[in-house]
Amino acid sequence: MEFGWNPSMWASPVPFGLGHEKPNHFRDMARTWWKNRDQLEYATRILKDGVCDGCALGTTGIHDFTLDGVHLCSIRLELLRLNTMGALEPKHLNEVDSLVELSGKDLRELGRIPFPMVRRRGDQGFTRLGWDDALDLIADRIRELDPQKLAFYLTSRGITNEVYYGAQKVARFLGTNNIDNSARVCHAPSTTALKRSIGYAASTCSYSDWIGTDLLVFFGSHVANNQPVATKYMYRAKEKGTRIVVVNSFREPAMERYWIPSIFDSALFGSKLTDEFFQVHQGGDIAFLNGVLKHLIALGTVDREFIEKHTFGFDELRVSIENQPWEDLERFSGVDRSEMLAFAEIIASARSAVFVWSMGITQHRFGVDNVQSIVNLALSGGFLGREKCGLMPIRGHSGVQGGAEVGAVPWTFPGGRAVGEDGASEMSRLWGFDVPDWRGLSAVETVHAAHRREIDVLWAIGGDYLGTLPDPEYCREALARVPLRVHQDIVLAHQMFVDPSDTVVILPATTRYEQPGGGTETATERRIYFSPEIPGPRVAEARSEWEVLVDLASRVDPERAQLLNLTDGPAVRRDIARAVPFYAGIEDLRGAGDQVQWGGPRLCEGGRTALPDGRSHFHSVQPPELNIPEGYFHLSTRRGKQFNSMVQAEVDPLTGGHRDDVFMAASDAERLGLSDGDPVTLRSDIGMVSGRCRIALMKERNLQMFWPEANPLIPRDVVEPQCGIPDFTAVVEVVAHPLSGATER
Repeated sequence: MEFGWNPSMWASPVPFGLGHEKPNHFRDMARTWWKNRDQLEYATRILKDGVCDGCALGTTGIHDFTLDGVHLCSIRLELLRLNTMGALEPKHLNEVDSLVELSGKDLRELGRIPFPMVRRRGDQGFTRLGWDDALDLIADRIRELDPQKLAFYLTSRGITNEVYYGAQKVARFLGTNNIDNSARVCHAPSTTALKRSIGYAASTCSYSDWIGTDLLVFFGSHVANNQPVATKYMYRAKEKGTRIVVVNSFREPAMERYWIPSIFDSALFGSKLTDEFFQVHQGGDIAFLNGVLKHLIALGTVDREFIEKHTFGFDELRVSIENQPWEDLERFSGVDRSEMLAFAEIIASARSAVFVWSMGITQHRFGVDNVQSIVNLALSGGFLGREKCGLMPIRGHSGVQGGAEVGAVPWTFPGGRAVGEDGASEMSRLWGFDVPDWRGLSAVETVHAAHRREIDVLWAIGGDYLGTLPDPEYCREALARVPLRVHQDIVLAHQMFVDPSDTVVILPATTRYEQPGGGTETATERRIYFSPEIPGPRVAEARSEWEVLVDLASRVDPERAQLLNLTDGPAVRRDIARAVPFYAGIEDLRGAGDQVQWGGPRLCEGGRTALPDGRSHFHSVQPPELNIPEGYFHLSTRRGKQFNSMVQAEVDPLTGGHRDDVFMAASDAERLGLSDGDPVTLRSDIGMVSGRCRIALMKERNLQMFWPEANPLIPRDVVEPQCGIPDFTAVVEVVAHPLSGATER
């Protein structure tokens, strides 16, 4: 614990936050040790030597490269048992009907998947299968099919760069570009907007740039929930005089004040973190930010020197914004122009600034334009390519930054090469085998193709389509129409129990700490960490995902299999370095604590970008008018005590919210005649969900519910047109008396 005494930042005079909604960190720590009491030595080695498999801050062991001291968060502790528990009893899988009604948490607590298993059409459950039989079964199917009917999907569950790279290389070896990963469902709009604006699809700065910057702004990002150690960075930034601003539709309590367990006075009295909140409509960010920029232009406080020397397209942007009426900007954003002026004056007074955003910005049908409006604002102030400045699309899951960079996406090859004739030719020369040049299917497109019976083999590494994508019943129907599904994971998930069209195979995977030869992950700040193989107990038949895929390829086409050249962990990293030039140095990582940050601490140093002309490019964006009918609300999904779709608690300790709560403004609840805890039913065009009113500091006419509980309300066909990810929002009606299905707490 770090000792200090800073009463000016205290959130409460009452010790330990008594009377406040907050996590009980020390109780959670004790609970974690109790859960892992049978493997305490192994659990300690994982925490001491492994790279965190939680969020993408990138702690190596219990330290990082931003601040000295110990960093250990509740997310990592909650995930720890997945790495230390033993195999489940096979009898649980004799009849899947008994498993369907279990929660995801209950399924995980059954234990690790022990060995390969198969379920054929008409079978009540799964039976054991040897590895050779399982892979021969799959290889025989793949050998005979059209590669365009083969698809792979990888989720973020501790997966390493080696797995992402090996999976995409095997997919291309087998003739398909149908490979996608969960990172795109979160941040594809960020990579699209950044790539076209500065030529890089990653954070331009490091976490250390937060500490001492004049201004730190969070747009649609709840780091206190998703990246708890980031609150420590915020604390140290405020000590250095940083002003923290949050732009969001919900005034998140934990962004306002947080009890940081590793800082003594914060653990006792909490810490005030955010200086100003600007509450905008969900989907109103473009209007708000364009209004702020409209003020900055009128005030003459944009950075003219930076704009003239280092950018392109500002005059077109200026004309576009000047032609956007104030009345529209106010109506679309839900914010008065005087508030926009207040934010503009904060920006104008800042000599340095870091802009951070997450899924509150990206998961809209206009997500790319949302990100673009943030980029435009940053460029107008010259907040790029210098210390304490930058653009940061903060990642919520360990390793997802590297998934796209090493090529596990349908539209680009490793290193960002576009899928097409030129890119395929280059990769074919590099790898020594023919690579397909046709555009692959995204995760959402794969579900639609499966529903049309156009996918014959679907290989899913981790994840749960039923708990992540909109309209889960439609996803269930799609999975049920795939002749062969392969689910490779460490624990059970509901998607495995969808009745087979013909055959379902389950394969046991290793955790990142069991991966032979170790593995790497790429954090938000582009730092590639090496996580060593940790000695300890093993599930005997579990195998690393990339090794299994290479084995599969050797069975599908044994004559060419040696061309893959993926023989062990170091060989995979050498191959990554060849295919992704900016990952140079990954081939030298081999011990605990080894790391390399591609691009250095900051990208675009001196204002020079990776675009051909070396300049940053502004792009004009028009604010969308959502046209929410009178009496209806705009619903967005939120995260609680969970990691990805893994719900870890029924009550969110940061808000006190239950999983079925509907967060709404007090004024909206009053108009509907609702009190806290009253049952309600939400109806959208595609479905309904029953829940409970929870009065919160929400923007009027905006609602939030936890994901994935709200997914039955989310339309499946509304996607971001420029990058193809789902819009996780919906227009809903609130019925004050439940139609059906409301439950007692």
